[in-house]
Amino acid sequence: MDALKSAGRALIRSPSLAKQSWGGGGRHRKLPENWTDTRETLLEGMLFSLKYLGMTLVEQPKGEELSAAAIKRIVATAKASGKKLQKVTLKVSPRGIILTDNLTNQLIENVSIYRISYCTADKMHDKVFAYIAQSQHNQSLECHAFLCTKRKMMEVHILLREVRRFT
Repeated sequence: MDALKSAGRALIRSPSLAKQSWGGGGRHRKLPENWTDTRETLLEGMLFSLKYLGMTLVEQPKGEELSAAAIKRIVATAKASGKKLQKVTLKVSPRGIILTDNLTNQLIENVSIYRISYCTADKMHDKVFAYIAQSQHNQSLECHAFLCTKRKMMEVHILLREVRRFT
């Protein structure tokens, strides 16, 4: 028992040893502990500044290949237009997603969490995040894509998945 206690104390005093032996020193890094700040912030919603690539209709509510093809179409359309991408604020909360224009502060989209069927971080375009949701107007399925920093994409993706999991 004493040997176990002394080994535990040695590990506590040597955090680099603990990281090496349990895989904490690998290439994956933890999110900073304050990324969600508080429970209230999470419930009220977290804001992300992104660039809106666009939207396309899809035929199924989820699927990696389906979303990859939709994102490919959206990116191609955005590139072909030659226009600057619209800067938007994406608010993710347990109620859903609220999308507003950064310049005019005008509401673009308000999507209930129950209408969102899929979210993904695209494998081909490492800075593209997308979600599939049912349209409020005609019940069709839409894939919306956003350009963001890799870190923001990861945070949005994780947050949206967690919110969907608990609702």
